[in-house]
Amino acid sequence: MENVEGASGQQPARLRQTPSWLITQTATLTHRLVSTALAEVGATRYHYAVLSALDEFGPTSQAELARRCHIDRSDMVAAINDLTAGHFVERRQDPADRRQNLVTLTDTGQGRLEQISDVLDGVQNDLLGSLGKNERDTLAATLRRVLDHQATESSDPS
Repeated sequence: MENVEGASGQQPARLRQTPSWLITQTATLTHRLVSTALAEVGATRYHYAVLSALDEFGPTSQAELARRCHIDRSDMVAAINDLTAGHFVERRQDPADRRQNLVTLTDTGQGRLEQISDVLDGVQNDLLGSLGKNERDTLAATLRRVLDHQATESSDPS
């Protein structure tokens, strides 16, 4: 795994004790590793998010996919167009509301999701290779708590 902007001993100790700094440095490294790995198989993080959401929740409108995946609507259109061109998803008229389309995962898309998942599993192993399974699970649970807390705080009207 590559170092983030130099050897770890070269940053001030105060920074290395600051969780927000550590999260930012780790996020920068993770983004670079994930983007590189996905590009090697012609995928993007948006592709993975959309395919994952469709796999879990079933046929969904583009607007709902954008909300679920935290993707801007214009970026969602581009992602859906890419995935449609690859026959990974299909747009079909919603029988309950003919004014909107539902996006549906195809069998080819299911295979693509598995391929991308395998690539990302490799990135996770490279990134977190120094952690055991329990440590990885704890890290993921802690990060989810932080995100969930911030989502609750930002939606609280008081």
